[in-house]
This record gives sequence, structure tokens and C-alpha cells, in this order.
Amino acid sequence: MPTIEVKWFAGRTNDQKARLAKAITDAVVDIGETTPDATHIIYHDIKKSDWAQSGKLVSES
Repeated sequence: MPTIEVKWFAGRTNDQKARLAKAITDAVVDIGETTPDATHIIYHDIKKSDWAQSGKLVSES
């Protein structure tokens, strides 16, 4: 069972998440030779204040 985790900044709409889930599922089914029912996607919506890059909080960049 493939499980894909997407970590990104909070603020995406349910429509965006649904469209991405469909695209990822289609690719995993095609390339990974699995089924849609076996494919799981977990979204981690992270606040910019909880993410740092290059030694700085992204919210302060």
C-alpha cells in the first residue's frame, strides 16, 4: 500500500488538495502498478511560522 505524504504551507483549498490527490493517485497506479484503493495520501498543512529555511523562519522572510 503506497502512502504518500505531502508537507506544504497551509492555505490550499479542498479543490487543490482533491486535484493533487487525483494526479498523485493516477501516477502511482500507472507507474507503481497498484490500485487507487491501495493508495493513501496524507496532507500536512504547516504554518509558515513552523517552517524554517536557510536558518530563518519562512514567516519572517
